[in-house]
Amino acid sequence: MEHEEKHEEYKKHDLEKKSKKTNLTEKARENPWIVSTVVLGILILVLLIGNFTGVLNGNVISKEEAGNVLLEFYESNGAEGLTLNSVEEVSGLYKVNFNYQGVVVPVYLTKDGTLAGSLNNIEPVSSTVAPTQENLPKSDKPVVELFVMSYCPYGTQAEKGILPVLALLGDKIDFKLRMVHYILHGEPEDLENKRQLCIREEEGNDKLNKYLVCMLDSDDPYAPADVGACEKKVGIDSTKLSNCLENNADTYFASDSEISKNYGVRGSPTLIINGVESSAGRSPASYLVGICSAFNSAPEECYEELSTTPPSAGFGYAEGTDTVAQC
Repeated sequence: MEHEEKHEEYKKHDLEKKSKKTNLTEKARENPWIVSTVVLGILILVLLIGNFTGVLNGNVISKEEAGNVLLEFYESNGAEGLTLNSVEEVSGLYKVNFNYQGVVVPVYLTKDGTLAGSLNNIEPVSSTVAPTQENLPKSDKPVVELFVMSYCPYGTQAEKGILPVLALLGDKIDFKLRMVHYILHGEPEDLENKRQLCIREEEGNDKLNKYLVCMLDSDDPYAPADVGACEKKVGIDSTKLSNCLENNADTYFASDSEISKNYGVRGSPTLIINGVESSAGRSPASYLVGICSAFNSAPEECYEELSTTPPSAGFGYAEGTDTVAQC
Protein backbone atom coordinates (compact mmCIF):
# COMPACT_ATOMS: atom_id res chain seq x y z
CA MET A 1 0.00 0.00 0.00
CA GLU A 2 1.09 3.55 -0.70
CA HIS A 3 0.63 4.60 2.92
CA GLU A 4 2.71 1.70 4.18
CA GLU A 5 5.53 2.63 1.83
CA LYS A 6 5.36 6.22 3.02
CA HIS A 7 5.45 5.10 6.64
CA GLU A 8 8.53 2.98 6.11
CA GLU A 9 10.29 6.02 4.70
CA TYR A 10 9.36 8.05 7.76
CA LYS A 11 10.60 5.37 10.14
CA LYS A 12 14.07 5.25 8.69
CA HIS A 13 16.65 8.00 8.50
CA ASP A 14 16.27 7.96 4.71
CA LEU A 15 19.77 6.65 4.14
CA GLU A 16 18.91 5.63 0.62
CA LYS A 17 18.35 9.29 -0.28
CA LYS A 18 22.07 9.88 -0.24
CA SER A 19 22.32 7.89 -3.46
CA LYS A 20 19.57 9.95 -5.08
CA LYS A 21 21.15 13.39 -4.89
CA THR A 22 20.62 15.25 -8.13
CA ASN A 23 23.04 17.35 -10.13
CA LEU A 24 21.21 20.33 -8.70
CA THR A 25 22.29 19.31 -5.20
CA GLU A 26 25.93 19.07 -6.24
CA LYS A 27 25.70 22.48 -7.89
CA ALA A 28 24.09 23.88 -4.75
CA ARG A 29 27.18 22.99 -2.76
CA GLU A 30 29.28 25.04 -5.16
CA ASN A 31 26.74 27.84 -5.51
CA PRO A 32 24.27 28.21 -2.62
CA TRP A 33 22.17 30.70 -4.55
CA ILE A 34 20.98 28.05 -6.97
CA VAL A 35 18.63 26.59 -4.38
CA SER A 36 17.02 29.96 -3.85
CA THR A 37 16.65 30.40 -7.61
CA VAL A 38 14.84 27.10 -7.99
CA VAL A 39 12.55 27.60 -5.02
CA LEU A 40 11.59 31.07 -6.16
CA GLY A 41 11.17 30.14 -9.81
CA ILE A 42 7.44 29.62 -9.73
CA LEU A 43 6.84 32.77 -7.76
CA ILE A 44 8.97 34.84 -10.14
CA LEU A 45 6.62 33.82 -12.96
CA VAL A 46 3.67 34.94 -10.89
CA LEU A 47 5.32 38.28 -10.17
CA LEU A 48 5.68 38.92 -13.90
CA ILE A 49 2.09 38.09 -14.85
CA GLY A 50 0.41 41.06 -16.44
CA ASN A 51 0.90 44.66 -15.46
CA PHE A 52 -0.03 45.44 -11.91
CA THR A 53 -1.77 48.80 -11.77
CA GLY A 54 -2.63 48.87 -8.09
CA VAL A 55 -5.30 51.30 -6.96
CA LEU A 56 -3.99 54.19 -9.10
CA ASN A 57 -6.29 56.77 -7.53
CA GLY A 58 -3.54 59.22 -6.68
CA ASN A 59 -4.19 58.82 -2.96
CA VAL A 60 -1.81 57.44 -0.40
CA ILE A 61 -2.91 54.03 0.84
CA SER A 62 -2.09 52.40 4.16
CA LYS A 63 0.47 49.62 4.63
CA GLU A 64 -2.39 47.17 5.26
CA GLU A 65 -4.13 48.16 2.04
CA ALA A 66 -0.88 47.82 0.10
CA GLY A 67 -0.34 44.28 1.31
CA ASN A 68 -3.92 43.21 0.71
CA VAL A 69 -4.12 44.75 -2.76
CA LEU A 70 -0.93 43.02 -3.88
CA LEU A 71 -1.92 39.68 -2.34
CA GLU A 72 -5.29 39.83 -4.12
CA PHE A 73 -3.49 40.56 -7.38
CA TYR A 74 -1.22 37.54 -7.11
CA GLU A 75 -4.01 35.22 -6.01
CA SER A 76 -6.18 36.38 -8.91
CA ASN A 77 -3.30 35.43 -11.22
CA GLY A 78 -3.07 31.89 -9.90
CA ALA A 79 -0.62 32.11 -7.00
CA GLU A 80 -1.09 29.33 -4.44
CA GLY A 81 0.48 28.91 -1.02
CA LEU A 82 1.32 32.62 -0.85
CA THR A 83 0.71 34.41 2.45
CA LEU A 84 1.34 37.95 3.63
CA ASN A 85 4.19 38.16 6.14
CA SER A 86 4.54 41.86 6.89
CA VAL A 87 4.57 45.33 5.34
CA GLU A 88 7.12 48.03 6.18
CA GLU A 89 8.19 51.42 4.90
CA VAL A 90 11.59 51.54 3.21
CA SER A 91 12.99 54.64 1.46
CA GLY A 92 9.55 56.09 0.83
CA LEU A 93 8.13 52.81 -0.51
CA TYR A 94 6.07 50.01 0.96
CA LYS A 95 8.05 46.78 1.22
CA VAL A 96 5.49 43.97 1.14
CA ASN A 97 6.96 40.70 2.39
CA PHE A 98 5.32 37.46 1.28
CA ASN A 99 5.89 33.93 2.59
CA TYR A 100 6.29 31.38 -0.18
CA GLN A 101 7.56 27.81 0.36
CA GLY A 102 9.54 28.82 3.43
CA VAL A 103 11.02 31.94 1.82
CA VAL A 104 10.23 35.60 2.36
CA VAL A 105 9.91 37.43 -0.97
CA PRO A 106 9.83 41.24 -0.75
CA VAL A 107 7.98 43.31 -3.36
CA TYR A 108 7.92 47.10 -3.40
CA LEU A 109 4.97 49.43 -3.96
CA THR A 110 4.76 53.18 -4.11
CA LYS A 111 2.47 54.69 -1.51
CA ASP A 112 -0.30 55.20 -4.06
CA GLY A 113 -0.29 51.47 -4.77
CA THR A 114 1.83 51.22 -7.94
CA LEU A 115 4.28 48.39 -8.45
CA ALA A 116 7.87 49.66 -8.15
CA GLY A 117 10.60 47.72 -9.94
CA SER A 118 10.76 44.10 -11.04
CA LEU A 119 12.97 41.10 -10.39
CA ASN A 120 15.58 43.20 -8.63
CA ASN A 121 13.11 43.36 -5.75
CA ILE A 122 13.52 39.66 -5.04
CA GLU A 123 16.32 39.56 -2.51
CA PRO A 124 18.41 36.39 -2.31
CA VAL A 125 18.86 35.08 1.20
CA SER A 126 22.45 34.64 2.28
CA SER A 127 22.61 31.00 3.26
CA THR A 128 24.91 28.08 2.57
CA VAL A 129 21.98 25.66 2.77
CA ALA A 130 18.71 26.94 1.43
CA PRO A 131 16.69 30.14 1.49
CA THR A 132 15.04 31.02 4.76
CA GLN A 133 12.52 33.59 5.83
CA GLU A 134 13.91 34.23 9.28
CA ASN A 135 17.02 35.09 11.23
CA LEU A 136 17.20 32.34 13.81
CA PRO A 137 19.94 31.91 16.40
CA LYS A 138 22.44 29.39 15.10
CA SER A 139 23.98 26.41 16.87
CA ASP A 140 25.89 23.23 16.08
CA LYS A 141 22.83 21.17 17.05
CA PRO A 142 19.62 23.19 16.76
CA VAL A 143 17.01 22.71 19.48
CA VAL A 144 13.67 22.19 17.74
CA GLU A 145 10.40 22.14 19.67
CA LEU A 146 7.01 21.65 18.03
CA PHE A 147 4.09 22.58 20.27
CA VAL A 148 0.78 20.93 19.43
CA MET A 149 -2.36 19.46 20.92
CA SER A 150 -2.96 15.92 19.79
CA TYR A 151 -6.43 16.38 18.26
CA CYS A 152 -5.86 19.80 16.73
CA PRO A 153 -6.16 19.33 12.93
CA TYR A 154 -3.42 21.88 12.30
CA GLY A 155 -1.21 20.28 14.95
CA THR A 156 -1.51 16.91 13.23
CA GLN A 157 -0.84 18.63 9.89
CA ALA A 158 2.40 20.00 11.32
CA GLU A 159 3.38 16.60 12.72
CA LYS A 160 2.91 14.97 9.33
CA GLY A 161 4.91 17.75 7.71
CA ILE A 162 7.85 17.54 10.08
CA LEU A 163 8.14 13.74 10.43
CA PRO A 164 10.09 13.30 7.16
CA VAL A 165 12.49 16.04 8.32
CA LEU A 166 13.04 14.27 11.65
CA ALA A 167 13.74 11.04 9.80
CA LEU A 168 16.21 12.84 7.54
CA LEU A 169 18.11 14.86 10.16
CA GLY A 170 18.00 12.27 12.95
CA ASP A 171 20.23 13.12 15.92
CA LYS A 172 21.74 16.11 14.13
CA ILE A 173 19.00 18.14 15.84
CA ASP A 174 17.66 18.08 19.37
CA PHE A 175 13.93 17.64 18.70
CA LYS A 176 11.08 17.43 21.14
CA LEU A 177 7.36 17.23 20.48
CA ARG A 178 5.65 19.26 23.20
CA MET A 179 2.07 19.95 24.22
CA VAL A 180 0.59 23.43 24.46
CA HIS A 181 -0.77 24.52 27.83
CA TYR A 182 -4.48 24.15 27.04
CA ILE A 183 -6.92 21.58 25.65
CA LEU A 184 -9.79 22.23 23.25
CA HIS A 185 -10.96 18.76 22.23
CA GLY A 186 -12.11 17.18 25.45
CA GLU A 187 -11.14 14.04 27.30
CA PRO A 188 -9.91 12.06 24.25
CA GLU A 189 -7.36 14.76 23.54
CA ASP A 190 -6.31 15.04 27.18
CA LEU A 191 -5.63 11.30 27.27
CA GLU A 192 -3.81 11.28 23.92
CA ASN A 193 -1.67 14.26 24.93
CA LYS A 194 -0.55 12.40 28.02
CA ARG A 195 -0.04 9.13 26.15
CA GLN A 196 2.34 10.86 23.75
CA LEU A 197 4.18 12.57 26.60
CA CYS A 198 4.64 9.25 28.38
CA ILE A 199 5.99 7.63 25.23
CA ARG A 200 8.33 10.58 24.68
CA GLU A 201 9.69 10.61 28.22
CA GLU A 202 9.86 6.89 28.95
CA GLU A 203 10.28 5.25 25.53
CA GLY A 204 12.17 7.94 23.62
CA ASN A 205 11.71 10.07 20.51
CA ASP A 206 12.33 7.24 18.07
CA LYS A 207 9.38 5.23 19.34
CA LEU A 208 7.23 8.34 19.64
CA ASN A 209 7.87 9.26 16.01
CA LYS A 210 7.03 5.74 14.88
CA TYR A 211 3.89 5.83 17.00
CA LEU A 212 2.88 9.17 15.45
CA VAL A 213 3.36 7.82 11.94
CA CYS A 214 0.96 5.00 12.80
CA MET A 215 -1.72 6.86 14.75
CA LEU A 216 -1.88 9.68 12.21
CA ASP A 217 -2.77 7.14 9.50
CA SER A 218 -6.52 7.22 9.99
CA ASP A 219 -9.41 6.96 7.57
CA ASP A 220 -11.28 9.41 9.80
CA PRO A 221 -9.84 12.95 9.60
CA TYR A 222 -11.28 13.70 13.04
CA ALA A 223 -9.95 10.73 14.99
CA PRO A 224 -6.64 8.82 15.17
CA ALA A 225 -6.05 5.27 14.05
CA ASP A 226 -6.30 2.45 16.61
CA VAL A 227 -3.82 3.65 19.21
CA GLY A 228 -3.66 0.27 20.92
CA ALA A 229 -2.65 -1.38 17.66
CA CYS A 230 -0.09 1.36 17.07
CA GLU A 231 1.41 0.82 20.52
CA LYS A 232 1.89 -2.86 19.74
CA LYS A 233 3.20 -2.17 16.25
CA VAL A 234 6.05 0.04 17.47
CA GLY A 235 6.81 -1.98 20.60
CA ILE A 236 5.47 0.28 23.36
CA ASP A 237 5.61 -1.37 26.79
CA SER A 238 1.91 -1.39 27.73
CA THR A 239 2.55 -1.94 31.45
CA LYS A 240 5.05 0.87 31.58
CA LEU A 241 2.69 3.14 29.66
CA SER A 242 -0.25 2.42 31.96
CA ASN A 243 1.86 3.14 35.00
CA CYS A 244 3.05 6.42 33.47
CA LEU A 245 -0.49 7.53 32.62
CA GLU A 246 -1.52 6.90 36.21
CA ASN A 247 1.48 8.38 38.00
CA ASN A 248 3.62 10.64 35.79
CA ALA A 249 1.59 12.01 32.90
CA ASP A 250 0.20 15.00 34.80
CA THR A 251 3.72 16.03 35.79
CA TYR A 252 4.96 15.77 32.19
CA PHE A 253 2.00 17.83 30.95
CA ALA A 254 2.53 20.47 33.64
CA SER A 255 6.18 20.77 32.64
CA ASP A 256 5.33 21.23 28.94
CA SER A 257 2.59 23.71 29.88
CA GLU A 258 5.06 25.83 31.80
CA ILE A 259 7.50 25.83 28.88
CA SER A 260 4.67 26.68 26.48
CA LYS A 261 3.62 29.65 28.61
CA ASN A 262 7.19 30.87 28.99
CA TYR A 263 7.61 30.94 25.21
CA GLY A 264 4.31 32.77 24.84
CA VAL A 265 2.85 30.01 22.67
CA ARG A 266 -0.59 31.08 21.45
CA GLY A 267 -1.62 28.22 19.20
CA SER A 268 -1.19 24.67 17.99
CA PRO A 269 1.07 24.23 16.09
CA THR A 270 3.92 26.53 17.13
CA LEU A 271 7.48 25.75 16.04
CA ILE A 272 10.31 27.01 18.24
CA ILE A 273 13.89 26.77 16.96
CA ASN A 274 16.76 27.67 19.27
CA GLY A 275 14.30 29.48 21.51
CA VAL A 276 12.74 31.62 18.76
CA GLU A 277 9.37 31.10 17.09
CA SER A 278 9.71 30.02 13.47
CA SER A 279 7.33 30.92 10.65
CA ALA A 280 8.27 27.93 8.49
CA GLY A 281 5.47 26.54 6.35
CA ARG A 282 4.00 23.09 6.96
CA SER A 283 5.40 21.17 4.04
CA PRO A 284 8.43 18.92 4.68
CA ALA A 285 10.54 21.16 2.43
CA SER A 286 9.58 24.29 4.37
CA TYR A 287 10.35 22.68 7.71
CA LEU A 288 13.71 21.52 6.39
CA VAL A 289 14.55 25.05 5.25
CA GLY A 290 13.56 26.56 8.57
CA ILE A 291 15.49 24.09 10.70
CA CYS A 292 18.57 24.05 8.48
CA SER A 293 18.84 27.82 8.71
CA ALA A 294 19.62 27.38 12.42
CA PHE A 295 22.82 25.33 11.94
CA ASN A 296 26.24 26.92 12.33
CA SER A 297 27.38 24.53 9.61
CA ALA A 298 24.54 22.75 7.87
CA PRO A 299 24.88 18.99 7.28
CA GLU A 300 24.59 17.48 3.82
CA GLU A 301 21.04 16.33 4.59
CA CYS A 302 19.95 19.95 4.29
CA TYR A 303 20.49 19.69 0.53
CA GLU A 304 17.98 16.89 0.15
CA GLU A 305 14.75 17.50 -1.73
CA LEU A 306 11.59 16.91 0.28
CA SER A 307 7.99 17.43 -0.71
CA THR A 308 6.86 21.03 -1.10
CA THR A 309 3.22 19.96 -0.71
CA PRO A 310 1.78 20.38 2.79
CA PRO A 311 -0.12 17.41 4.22
CA SER A 312 -3.81 17.71 4.96
CA ALA A 313 -5.11 19.10 8.21
CA GLY A 314 -6.47 16.45 10.56
CA PHE A 315 -5.67 12.76 10.60
CA GLY A 316 -4.84 10.79 7.46
CA TYR A 317 -2.16 11.22 4.83
CA ALA A 318 -4.01 13.14 2.12
CA GLU A 319 -2.39 16.14 0.49
CA GLY A 320 -3.46 19.54 1.72
CA THR A 321 -2.74 23.23 1.35
CA ASP A 322 -0.45 25.50 3.31
CA THR A 323 -2.06 27.50 6.08
CA VAL A 324 -1.14 29.53 9.12
CA ALA A 325 -4.29 28.43 10.98
CA GLN A 326 -3.92 27.22 14.57
CA CYS A 327 -6.09 25.75 17.30
